[in-house]
Amino acid sequence: MDEIRRHTLAAIVDNEAGVLSQVSRLFSRKGYNIESLAVGTTNNPETSRITIEVMADDDHVKLLANQLRKLFPVHSVKVLTPEHSIRRQLVLFKVRAPNSQVRNEVIQIANIFRANILDVSIGSLTLAMIGDEEKTSAIEKILEEFEVCELVRTGIIALERGQETIYDETKEKGEFNYGKNVL
Repeated sequence: MDEIRRHTLAAIVDNEAGVLSQVSRLFSRKGYNIESLAVGTTNNPETSRITIEVMADDDHVKLLANQLRKLFPVHSVKVLTPEHSIRRQLVLFKVRAPNSQVRNEVIQIANIFRANILDVSIGSLTLAMIGDEEKTSAIEKILEEFEVCELVRTGIIALERGQETIYDETKEKGEFNYGKNVL
């Protein structure tokens, strides 16, 4: 039996109401918890890209990808491997900074990690950090010394390295001309 580990799936879907619900229900029906989810429109406003992270073994991820491909509003699905993809997340930290010494220390840490300082107030600093999981976890661990008041993170977004794209694995174009005049 394969090892259960984190897998990343990317899907191009129709940009319309209810599609995300269909996709998330598929994972729920199969008994999988979505660990991370990020959705946004692509360069084509009629489609969105969904990036999903799920804990599963290799065989089950292939099965989930095949089930996703069967959903009508799904144009393409790709399993992205860590060694062949670029993965990032955005994390916002609000850190308590009661005095100038603490503010200066937090600013130095932000500079080391190339985080952006978004807001400075008398009692706190808000930082934004874009990076892979190791980098965002490392700054989070260091900032815990200063009392992180609030933290929010996006889901992972990922693109395949090199020239290959998710569009290389699309369904036949004729399948998605529903409701349109096809000659």
